[in-house]
Amino acid sequence: MSLDNGELRAQSYVGFETITRQIEHKLLKRGFQFNVMVVGQTGLGKSTMVNTLFASHLIESKGRLEVDGPMRQTTEIKEEQHVIVEGGVRLKLNIVDTPGYGDQVNNEGCWEPIVRYIKDQYSTYLRKELTAQRDRFIPDTRIHCCLFFINPTGHSLKPIDITVLRKLAEVTNVVPIIAKSDSLTLQEREAFKERIRAELHYHQIRLYPIDTEEHDQDEIALNERIRSMIPFAVVGSERSVVVDGKSVRGRKTRWGVVNVEDERHCEFVYLRNFLTRTHLQDLIESTALNHYEAFRSKQLTALKESSAKQQQASSMAREG
Repeated sequence: MSLDNGELRAQSYVGFETITRQIEHKLLKRGFQFNVMVVGQTGLGKSTMVNTLFASHLIESKGRLEVDGPMRQTTEIKEEQHVIVEGGVRLKLNIVDTPGYGDQVNNEGCWEPIVRYIKDQYSTYLRKELTAQRDRFIPDTRIHCCLFFINPTGHSLKPIDITVLRKLAEVTNVVPIIAKSDSLTLQEREAFKERIRAELHYHQIRLYPIDTEEHDQDEIALNERIRSMIPFAVVGSERSVVVDGKSVRGRKTRWGVVNVEDERHCEFVYLRNFLTRTHLQDLIESTALNHYEAFRSKQLTALKESSAKQQQASSMAREG
């Protein structure tokens, strides 16, 4: 029987509709790779936020060991690799911690090591892709998501923030978040978010998610809702506190309790759902199809032009 769009309906059961379960079985055996980079000034709780997002103690906090103790900080780019299992799904998580930028007196070019690291992962993947006998599954170390931590000043982004955001957005998927947002009142928080969105628009910084032709109306509507919330105002905590007789993740202060997963207190739930429940696969795919493809095209074009120049020089040398 023919359908309206010219497709045919099988007259009896064939079985190819099980292909989705076959694909799922193969993917589950292989597991999924997700690479996250955290970028921001020292002391914004980057490690704590990552641990809160994945409900696991993955990386050590660099916070003070004592109230009056010295501030510890990351001095070089570090990688932490873990495997998290949930509902039979294996997620190979690679967390890349970066030195707090803007911590020095002279911060000129402080973003360069971070951008270089991202490009180096693309370069490594490209080299393995171009080998005569390449691996069946090339290890993917490309950064799928960069969490950019914003200081909760309540005023506006600093010039260095704008510069780093622009540089990062050119090479990877950037998701900005306002760290330790409980230091702002709800009115201050909303005004701060509005100023940041205005600055991003003014400086024409395009952040993830970006709509493509492949997105349907529901996906476009979801992306629009997410863009209306960016930057996410979040609070991270690995500690449990008791609220109304129930243990929740949060922070206890002199004036009350901040429940990390209470939408009235912060936007952590929206960030987590966005990163893990609705857009994790899209972050991986957009890295490969957009950022890596742009890098790959540029590198191969440069390689082709260099080869043409060498051939031309060799030809001229023979004629001479």
